[in-house]
Amino acid sequence: MNDKDRALRRRAEEVIPNGMYGHQSALLLPENYPQFFARAKGAHLWDADGNKYLDYMCAYGPNLLGYGHEAIDAAYIAQLKLGDTMTGPSPVMVDLAEQFVGQITHASWAMFCKNGTDANSMAMVIARHATGRRKILIATGAYHGAAPWCTPVKNGTLPEDRAHQIFYTYNDEASLKAAVAEAGDDLAGIFATPFKHDTMAPQALLNPAYAAAARALCDEKDALLIVDDVRGGFRLSRDSSWSLAGVQPDLSSWGKVIANGHPISALLGNERARFAASMIYATGSFWFSAAAMAAGVVTLREIRDTDYLEHSITLGEQLRAGLANAARRHDVDFNQSGPVQMPLFLFGGDTDFRRGYFWCAEMLKRGIYMHPWHNMFICAAMTETDIAATIDAADASFAELKLHEAGLSEPFQMAFLRMATEH
Repeated sequence: MNDKDRALRRRAEEVIPNGMYGHQSALLLPENYPQFFARAKGAHLWDADGNKYLDYMCAYGPNLLGYGHEAIDAAYIAQLKLGDTMTGPSPVMVDLAEQFVGQITHASWAMFCKNGTDANSMAMVIARHATGRRKILIATGAYHGAAPWCTPVKNGTLPEDRAHQIFYTYNDEASLKAAVAEAGDDLAGIFATPFKHDTMAPQALLNPAYAAAARALCDEKDALLIVDDVRGGFRLSRDSSWSLAGVQPDLSSWGKVIANGHPISALLGNERARFAASMIYATGSFWFSAAAMAAGVVTLREIRDTDYLEHSITLGEQLRAGLANAARRHDVDFNQSGPVQMPLFLFGGDTDFRRGYFWCAEMLKRGIYMHPWHNMFICAAMTETDIAATIDAADASFAELKLHEAGLSEPFQMAFLRMATEH
């Protein structure tokens, strides 16, 4: 059934470390999950063997409006024909910056890069230069990228890479205040995500009191508040995510969805951070490439002018209710957390994820691509028919789980993951 994928894996093992690397390696997923995909359209993926899946991972976030969005891709292709990576930037860079500044309340300027890691790293450097201080506060367990200062896998990094970082508990005002006190007069900035979206643990929505406290503490200490909107940006709001709590950051980092999957990320900032941003050195060979910027202009227009967000929330609410009903029918302890449009599914008492791995494998057999411990995404190309098919698949998969759960054991992938993250 997966002959082509297995053959590709064997070839990849010869020329790519581990056969694949990073967050898109299938080594940590159930055994029957494909590694390679031949194409994508709308809300669906087709693997190398031609199997079709309704994709709830959305490329780990970038697919907001649907794979192969015609207007966005047409803008990308048109700019590609005019010029993409050139000796200097295209005028479309100014267009995109103007559109961002006009749409995001706190922003008065924009810088563009390629990955969320790039944007967050720039934010950290700008905060330190703006304040002349060193300490950066980060919520324990939060993901901000794959650079040595923030990677969850510490192999090859040094303790010095994380010097001057202080950790606090997300949504906990007392913990945040204690971390600020520990930083003393050396506080440069506070990093925060739109909500608590750590892997392998229930998600938690933003506590507005914590958000307000973070803003007040930064104001009191003359430090910069940085909201990492790389994963949650434009999935919760058409503005910066913390605008929902009435809080505006000094800096916000963006990526994934801002060109609907075309390669570009951004750092936005207010006037206070403008001079520091102008004084750091940040660049890359492909950071000024124009085609993705053209795609970004159209994506922002679609975000502004369509009901993509309301549609995604409606579908997410239908999915949450339907899955809860199916789980109850089969007496399965099934936990759903996070915003309905960015759900995470975990099983009660499933500390080694044996139930999650089995259930996701069953869902895949039924054409539904889900993840056993990472949050997922609703994209605007999904339909009520897709949600109904997902609930039907879940009902059958819960039934299979009840039949087999007594014989399940810890997935071997968990031992590999522990080995990678404990060093």
